[in-house]
Amino acid sequence: MRSVSDRAAGLLSREAIRLDARATGRDHAVRLCGQVLVDIGAVEPGYIDAMLERERSISTYLGEGVAIPHGTNEGRDLIHRDALAVVRFPDGADWNGNEVTVCIAIAARGGGHMEILAELAEILMDPDRARALREAAEPEQVLALLAPRAQEAPTDTKQPTEQGHTV
Repeated sequence: MRSVSDRAAGLLSREAIRLDARATGRDHAVRLCGQVLVDIGAVEPGYIDAMLERERSISTYLGEGVAIPHGTNEGRDLIHRDALAVVRFPDGADWNGNEVTVCIAIAARGGGHMEILAELAEILMDPDRARALREAAEPEQVLALLAPRAQEAPTDTKQPTEQGHTV
C-alpha cells in the first residue's frame, strides 16, 4: 500500500497551486478552488456547484486555518481525473466564522475519495507542516510538504476534526 503522502503528492501539480488568492468568504473561496480544478482540466465547471453543495451540507473546515473542499458523490460524474489543488489566502477567508488561509480542493472519482481526505487530514494534523503550508511562498514548498517522507512510520491513530469527524 502507498504511504500517506504518496497518493496526495501524485495528484498535485505545480499548475494547481495558487499562493496569493483573495476571497470575500467561504463560497467565493470554494469557487476559486473549483476553478483551479477546472483550469487544469480535472473537472467540468459544474463540479464547482457540487463543491458548494457539499460545503452547505457539512463544512470541510478542518481547523488550523485549513479547509478541504470537495464535491458531493453526485458530482463525481463531472470529474475527468483525480486531482488536488492548493489555494492559499494570505489575508484569510471567512469560513462561517473561522479564518481559512489554505484550501486543498479535491476531485476524486473512485472509492479513494475518503482515503485522500484521511491522508490530507493526517498531513495537516502535524502543526509544523500545517504552519509551513500556510506560510509557503513558492509552489515547490507546497509540493515538498505534500511529498512522501521516508522516515514516516505507518500509524493507525485516528484524530477527530473540529466537526467531530474521525479521519
